[in-house]
Amino acid sequence: MLKAEELLEQAIKLDPKFAAAFAELSRVESSIYHSFEQTPARREKARLNADESLRLQPNLPEGHLALGFSYYYGDRDYERALAEFEIAKRDLPNQAEAYFAIGALQRRQGKWAESNANLEKAATLDPNNLNILINLAYSYMTLRDFDAAEKTLDRSAAVAPQAWATLGLKAYLAILSKGDLTEAEKQISFLPADVDPNGMVTWARSWVLVLQRKFPEALSALQKFPGETLIVEGAGPIPKAFMEGFIYLLQGNKEEAQPALEHALLVSEGLLREAPEEPLRHAQHGFILAALDRKQEAIAEGKRAVELLPESQDAFDGPRGVTALAQIYAYTGESDEALRLIDHLLGTPSGLTIPLLKLDPVWDPLRSDPAFQKLCEEKQP
Repeated sequence: MLKAEELLEQAIKLDPKFAAAFAELSRVESSIYHSFEQTPARREKARLNADESLRLQPNLPEGHLALGFSYYYGDRDYERALAEFEIAKRDLPNQAEAYFAIGALQRRQGKWAESNANLEKAATLDPNNLNILINLAYSYMTLRDFDAAEKTLDRSAAVAPQAWATLGLKAYLAILSKGDLTEAEKQISFLPADVDPNGMVTWARSWVLVLQRKFPEALSALQKFPGETLIVEGAGPIPKAFMEGFIYLLQGNKEEAQPALEHALLVSEGLLREAPEEPLRHAQHGFILAALDRKQEAIAEGKRAVELLPESQDAFDGPRGVTALAQIYAYTGESDEALRLIDHLLGTPSGLTIPLLKLDPVWDPLRSDPAFQKLCEEKQP
């Protein structure tokens, strides 16, 4: 995306009246904002470039598509975004992008059947588009339709067998649906050694090792990464020091955990200054505070994440904030509150699954609780 941004800016420099280049640059800025850099500057750049595209060429459907993504990703203004996407669909009836955009937005509204129909339509129109297939697979996983997700990922693998998105999701699907860590490890091992976009692969490898409770190996994998933050799909940047500190805690090594967590807190404070309204950064900050035994501050941050992005506003990402709050409750001794949220999440799209609940050490504080054990037993598929 950053390379695409650079090339599109060069194109515009060569031709300042190139409306389609402004539209595509706006799309790239919206994607950067949505994926890993939720800053006001990125959001503003996306809007300005979309507006310029339509000023130069008011009927350009790609300009309307870009403006729609600016409303969707930048403002979470779904109605205005849909209006722009519908214009693009009208003028680009045989292209996949508008169907994809509408389908991606509808799942935020909890319109799952309509969303999947539009995403499937997009995949039919552009069967080699990896982004569409990955999003479709993610939707099926969100709905716990694991068979459909697996078939979609097989289509994705046929398009790009070594793509990080395909292999990473195949690994996640194995964990989410069956708790199959062997299969997850195998899928990640297929990635080329030099592939690690913003630390995503480092995070995935270390997370699988944590789930396997191979804590020294997880630490070793993390410490080879040179950066200070790791980009995690659906959670944004996470301080590497936090993962190190959490692993030390899992090993019972509080002496090593404390300085790592204190450093992670400083990094997290910087991330929050950069994007103060980003809910998942507040969720992450809350968990760091929980690990540092700062209970009330931790819970306040977790609640702030949920307030910033409630499930009623976003059925796709909203449950992630609720999950983070449940984890904070679990780690701060508020078992009843944690169990209440877990019970809800086990029946909610984008929520938890029993295999993941059983594996993830983040839920270890609840394992001896009879209510937690009963919940796992009752909800076992």
